[in-house]
Amino acid sequence: MDEEAVTIRLSRDQAFVLSDWLYQVMFRSDDLARIVHDSAVWSPIYAISGALDTTLSEVFLPDYRTRLEEAKERLRASLHGGADEATSPDDDATAAPQDEVSVRRSE
Repeated sequence: MDEEAVTIRLSRDQAFVLSDWLYQVMFRSDDLARIVHDSAVWSPIYAISGALDTTLSEVFLPDYRTRLEEAKERLRASLHGGADEATSPDDDATAAPQDEVSVRRSE
């Protein structure tokens, strides 16, 4: 079956924060199996995680944690107009004004 590739566009901050979250869920805890019950969904999760990790230089920098917290603050501010408010899963972070990162995975 010949499948067409899908491109996902994220701001650099969105990609960085998502990459960290995926790493936490997939490799530093047992949460992936608890959160995602259908293992078929794991394939795209691993593909997205791998594509982010190979795209983002931030994951290898010594000030990783500082950069991550700054990215989270910018995303919160863009969502709510202020960095102190918590985010909910229904919030849309697509308006973050950053350089875009395109994640493309084709088999």
